[in-house]
Amino acid sequence: MERPLDALSKSKGTEIKVLLKNDKEVKGKLVAYDIHTNLALENAVMNGNEHKNLFIRGDMVVYISMS
Repeated sequence: MERPLDALSKSKGTEIKVLLKNDKEVKGKLVAYDIHTNLALENAVMNGNEHKNLFIRGDMVVYISMS
């Protein structure tokens, strides 16, 4: 079984989907992350709004989908 940070590492540079605690969903290209699950995304879309660069604080993350 793969460790969570290893799975994130393999997903770096690819499109991911993130569900936040406030029930918002974000899709974008994962460019960076850390051990706290803080995420940096490029070309992210949240609620129909596009963001060139978006930072998500790890304590807001409910789940991350890499598919």
